[in-house]
Amino acid sequence: MGTLNVEHMIEEIRANVLSGDRLKARLVLDHLDQVDERGRNRLVYEISRAEPSFAVPLCCHLLHEHPRVAESMPSIRELLVAKLLAYPELLPVFLASPEIKDKRIIIELVGEMKYEPATPALLHLIAVARDEAQILQIIDTLGEIGDPEAINTLTDHLYAANRDLILAAVRALGQVATPTAMQRLAERMGTDTEIDLLILSIFARVQDLVSLERLNEALRSHYAQMRTFAKQELVRIGPKAVPLLIKNLTGDDSDFLIHTLNVLGDIGDESAILPIRKLLEGAPANANVRFAAYEALAQLPLRKGAYTLTAGLTDPEEHVCIAAARAIDRNLSPLLVTGLKNLLRSRNDEAFHMTRILIKAQVDRLFLSLVAEPFFVEMARTYLPQIHRDLRLHYAALLKGAGYGELAAVISDAEECGGRLKVVAVDDSRMILNIYKVTLHELGYEPVLFEFPESALHWLQTEKPLLVLTDLNMPMLTGTQLTEKIRGIYPAEQLPIIMVTTQNEAMDHEAARQAGVTDIISKPFNAASLKTAMERVLR
Repeated sequence: MGTLNVEHMIEEIRANVLSGDRLKARLVLDHLDQVDERGRNRLVYEISRAEPSFAVPLCCHLLHEHPRVAESMPSIRELLVAKLLAYPELLPVFLASPEIKDKRIIIELVGEMKYEPATPALLHLIAVARDEAQILQIIDTLGEIGDPEAINTLTDHLYAANRDLILAAVRALGQVATPTAMQRLAERMGTDTEIDLLILSIFARVQDLVSLERLNEALRSHYAQMRTFAKQELVRIGPKAVPLLIKNLTGDDSDFLIHTLNVLGDIGDESAILPIRKLLEGAPANANVRFAAYEALAQLPLRKGAYTLTAGLTDPEEHVCIAAARAIDRNLSPLLVTGLKNLLRSRNDEAFHMTRILIKAQVDRLFLSLVAEPFFVEMARTYLPQIHRDLRLHYAALLKGAGYGELAAVISDAEECGGRLKVVAVDDSRMILNIYKVTLHELGYEPVLFEFPESALHWLQTEKPLLVLTDLNMPMLTGTQLTEKIRGIYPAEQLPIIMVTTQNEAMDHEAARQAGVTDIISKPFNAASLKTAMERVLR
């Protein structure tokens, strides 16, 4: 170490700078580790005085060939960065230079500066690169720049053999975010759920026409996780997505219609009202479509024509009737109340049926609008004492608060049957949970209801019900994922699980059975169909 003359080395570097001889300067700097700290700093200082074309390759050489020295001297990296920032027009030159072996810092700076003129050099570099780490860095940098000229190269890497390169290319095209880039991402979908979800998240961020169309189309996906994600993002996007969703209502795919109606209801945009009503006027054969349509209308403000909702109270399926009742209550008007009174005044079987529906639906404003009528009270009194204790207490408090203490007392005094076996029901629709509460109570069970699958899992850690009923399409955890987790607590022979779903998709059903579902039944259910399914799995 003491054999080297620092002064001679400095003189040589100065001469090299003047002559532009980087090769000789590099030979001198290769001995930097044999010089004391003061001498190192002086040598680097001499390099700093040189032109970028001289200093940058030497700094890159030190960083690549002498990493320990470079680590102990942050000034080398700082000098490199300072030169590049001061002369960005030289970035493409350095990227193309065969003399610079390690171009990581240069590529990194190109990305940080979003220096678009460097795109051609990066495209050339990635075409000849063999090191996957370098290819990955270039892909990331092309994404940061966002130059559409990179789309074809990035598309090529969408089909690479390396998964990390594929994911990087997906993210990079998402940053380019042109319609062509979005179309290339759309074409990549369909072979890997994780990649598809990443692409959908990009569509949800970009929100151009191509992106919205693909998010909308994802409602048709065979995978519950994909459909759930698309629904959540479309709801978050809101009114911008409504025109596309409305177009879906002219189709005949029941599952697609149901998911579309769910999203339109959650968005709550008034422009969806007329198309949904037209759909109902066409009397869809699938009861789940009718239910979803009334459920959506229950979330929308109908300015006119709300009286047409009363047709739903006579639907053959009880679920649909309850959804229609909720929509009526949401849009209650004097005209609606008068019309309902006329329908109920006959006290025939249909009137008794409608009264039971109104009670089950918990439509408080509508209930109080009718309770002053003796014919309604007569019919209500035959059913109110039979309902679940929670509902009886609800109606008793409602009636007492409105001044109907005598009727409230009749409801409160009804006897409750004890010793009921517990049945868990999990569904993200509060309306469906309310139907479960009424139906399971009618069948002689104690319903334990959960809107969130995670809450059901927590409860099941310490409690064991008779069986579990679960929806399929739920946010956070699908019914299939919930089943997998339940099977980690209770094996199939200890706890039956019935999936109750509107989804008529063979792939979903197969995945559910693989996860450990005991049986699958379709919505809408009623007391008879639910009883049959429960007896079948309990047997």
